[in-house]
Order: sequence, then C-alpha cells, then structure tokens
Amino acid sequence: MAESSTWFAADVATFGDRLAGARETAGLSQQELAQRLGVRLTTLQAWEEDLAEPRGNRLQMLAGMLNVSLRWLLTAEGDGLAVPAGEGTQLSSEAAVALGELARLRAQAGALAAEIAEVERRIRPLLRVEA
Repeated sequence: MAESSTWFAADVATFGDRLAGARETAGLSQQELAQRLGVRLTTLQAWEEDLAEPRGNRLQMLAGMLNVSLRWLLTAEGDGLAVPAGEGTQLSSEAAVALGELARLRAQAGALAAEIAEVERRIRPLLRVEA
C-alpha cells in the first residue's frame, strides 16, 4: 500500500472521494466493483456520492479489494493512495477552506438523510389503514 498523502486527507476528501479514488487506482469500474462486492450498482454509486455508507462487513471487503487500509478509507489516516501522478498537492487556502466546507455539508446532508429515513420508518406503520 502507498503511504497516505494530503491529496485524500479528511479535510479535503470525503469517504466517497477516497472510495472512488481507490477504485479507479485499482482499475475497476463501478459496475465491476459492485459485482465483486455483491451489491447493486446504485448502492456503490450512493457510497461514492456520500449519500449512503456501507456496513462494516462491506467496508472490510472494500479495503481488501482496493488494497487500502480500512482506517484510511474511513479517516484518511494510515495506508492509502499516493498523490496521483502529475497532480500537485498544494491548494490555495481558499480552496482548502471551500473543500472543508463541502465535506462538512456532505456529512450534514448524510446525517439528515439518515434521520429522515428513520422518521419515515417509524411513521409508516402509523399510516397504515386497517380495512
């Protein structure tokens, strides 16, 4: 595994960004990885777009298949991907702040989506009409 870099650091990239980067580095399409994991393509796409998160068993499989540490995949710490060839790691402070804000907003949106799903799950039985 390559040494972790600032390219995929937690303040720059989200879980989905790291997942997509590791998948691309492994030379796999979304469809190929989804098939290997035994999940639907839409499920993998939701993970890469930070709209959903995989369960623990799938996280472990992902890390193994993509040759990155589970810790790096989740937190950007540990063994992960190196900086892509030809890409600089220097971001302006404004760009780094904007990327940090995006990551924070994505995390908030994901948390809100999970909260909405939980409320929907609780309310569905209450809305059933008995015949």
